[in-house]
Amino acid sequence: MRVLRAADRTAVPWKNGGGITREITGFPAGASAAGFEWRISLAEVATNGPFSEFPGVDRILTMVEGKGMALTLNGTAPRLVDARHVPQHFPGDVPTDCRLLEGPVANLNVMYRRGTDTTAHVEVVHGRFGPVTVPPHGSTVVVVALDAPVALPGAGLTLGPYDAVVCTEDPGALHTGGHTGGHTDGRAAVITVRHG
Repeated sequence: MRVLRAADRTAVPWKNGGGITREITGFPAGASAAGFEWRISLAEVATNGPFSEFPGVDRILTMVEGKGMALTLNGTAPRLVDARHVPQHFPGDVPTDCRLLEGPVANLNVMYRRGTDTTAHVEVVHGRFGPVTVPPHGSTVVVVALDAPVALPGAGLTLGPYDAVVCTEDPGALHTGGHTGGHTDGRAAVITVRHG
């Protein structure tokens, strides 16, 4: 298991100046935007404007902070994203415009290359969950603490908000907790990336 602390991430400004992205992890390590097979990141969206397009990529976006946004994909009617912790699936290679509802938001993004053997699934959990299991054949599970600390007692780990752990073996059960932003218990994203 590999622990990835939020404090160690570098903020990368968007080309359009509308926000910043902090990469959590991806494969292959260090790959460019055009070369990753899959990537997990946190994005802070500060202004209205277009999202970057990623040819041949599918995206799962989960809003984790803020009041929400309206997304217009390829000129269609806006999709309202105003509930936190609800994964939203959409293609990353269609023109997507974002209109913030009431100020900035933060999004957990999971992107994976279409047309390969890679797929991804995001589940937001709270309270006691598990055991978390890693599928066979080189698959990866990434646990990201969202709005409160997350404990993985079997692995002897505690994650602070936005810390993550990359699991290539079963970490056991996880427990979320704390009192942040009006929640009586915290949440974690359990991201499963399957290969083949």
